[in-house]
Amino acid sequence: MTNTSYDYSKLDQPGVLQAIFHPRQDTLPAPPPHNAVDVDIAVDEGIQVHARFHLASNENPNILFFHGNGEIVSDYDEIGPFYNKYGMNFLAVDYRGYGRSTGSPTVTSMLGDAHIVLDTAKKWLAKAEHTGPLLIMGRSLGAAAAIELAFSHSDDIAGLIIESGFATSLPLLTKLGVDVAELGITENDGFRNVRKISTFTKPTLIIHGQYDEIIPVNSAAILHAESPARFKELQVVPGASHNTIIASAGEMYFSVIKQFINKICGIRATRRKK
Repeated sequence: MTNTSYDYSKLDQPGVLQAIFHPRQDTLPAPPPHNAVDVDIAVDEGIQVHARFHLASNENPNILFFHGNGEIVSDYDEIGPFYNKYGMNFLAVDYRGYGRSTGSPTVTSMLGDAHIVLDTAKKWLAKAEHTGPLLIMGRSLGAAAAIELAFSHSDDIAGLIIESGFATSLPLLTKLGVDVAELGITENDGFRNVRKISTFTKPTLIIHGQYDEIIPVNSAAILHAESPARFKELQVVPGASHNTIIASAGEMYFSVIKQFINKICGIRATRRKK
């Protein structure tokens, strides 16, 4: 584990938090779908975040997933089964104030909670006798949490997957309407995703939409270039915007992720007989 920690107080200013976090409650909570279980993770005194684990089999690889802003765990109830179909367990986690979680989100709490979430997920999987490798995945804002764990817990994870992730902080904050100059925010006050990913040498997959209107595709190119991993992939989805990657790619999206994990596990792809 890497003990380096950063000060995110500049990002925890109200003018920034209102721009990057849009908590949405699960107003019509329903039982988890078939093959899924709900897990509440205590992250602070009186505060817990909600997770939903979509499970296929004990031997399958496990993907711990941090979603994008404005999304909640139950939004992935129809997507989780596709991961299961392709032989992957999908562990989706909310942030404070999102879905069924309590508390209010800050950048400091989001990144700090991610460490607790990882530790809890590892213990839960071990107790439930899930023996497959554990990968970390983050989409959009969730990329920051995923890269934080890759930076801090490289020994605990088999690989990293980033979808629609951002490399540098200031362009994203500016896009979201934050006056970074007035608030005195520099790149060194940001999430430091480039600095963090540059220390992670394990397999890395980066997926991005060709026409992402929020986080331009050059962010994916920067993360890919800065990654020191010997095995790394950059997949740009033609015609896709920030929120339409799965819609544009269809089941090929899950196939690409599965093929990436198969390579990590040393499983060769089998050719279909004509």
